[in-house]
Amino acid sequence: MKIATFNINGIKARIEALPVWLAEARPDVALLQEIKSVDEAFPREIFEDMGFAVETHGQKGFNGVAILSRLPLEDVSRGLPGDATDEQARWIEATVLGRRAVRVAGLYLPNGNPAPGPKFDYKLAWMARMRARAADLLAAELPLVLAGDYNIIPQPEDAARPDAWVGDALFLPESRAAFRRIMNLGFTDAIRARHPEPGLYSFWDYQAGAWDRNNGIRIDHLLLSPQAADLLADCGIDQDVRGRDKPSDHVPVWVELDA
Repeated sequence: MKIATFNINGIKARIEALPVWLAEARPDVALLQEIKSVDEAFPREIFEDMGFAVETHGQKGFNGVAILSRLPLEDVSRGLPGDATDEQARWIEATVLGRRAVRVAGLYLPNGNPAPGPKFDYKLAWMARMRARAADLLAAELPLVLAGDYNIIPQPEDAARPDAWVGDALFLPESRAAFRRIMNLGFTDAIRARHPEPGLYSFWDYQAGAWDRNNGIRIDHLLLSPQAADLLADCGIDQDVRGRDKPSDHVPVWVELDA
């Protein structure tokens, strides 16, 4: 089972590029972030014609997450539990029925800038809710994959220029500590399990020639429960997608499970 995460930075902007990547990479499940579309306006027919089931949790102009799956889905749920007043569309879950059932959660974690401030407080509160939900999901003892744009640079080696991010919400000690609290529930960072070397990035800003200078950061992650980590067969980052026409500022990150 190949599971990919991809912040597409707008479905309208990526309506030509996304199907091309899907046809090439052939993920069984693609978890999308920043679709920037209400559910009714998402161009589901394009992907259904490619053989995908489509589930969305959209929001007009901002945020929004989706699941595209070639395999059957069940128990789809939308929204991160823990705050009934939170209207931001940043979390979607489903069980994927492959040779083994795998629970997936697609997430778009808040950016948190400027920090300190209300947006940073929201980020940390959201991460606390995510940790609680992750703990609940782990209790089911199904293979579990938490995949998405985490807006977290876990370690200095996850940035080409870590000094440039010292005051940023993506790299502040409080953000990284909240990420470690989630990891310490028993998750494995899929990419780092197979690729400990530096120089692996999933995001390059549109500004200041970041892509041409390889001034990137790794903020898109797939966290595996112990049951999913036992099934890990391969993983990677499709960095070349960033150099194509009309790219997102993120690239796909993927994992293959024996499931």
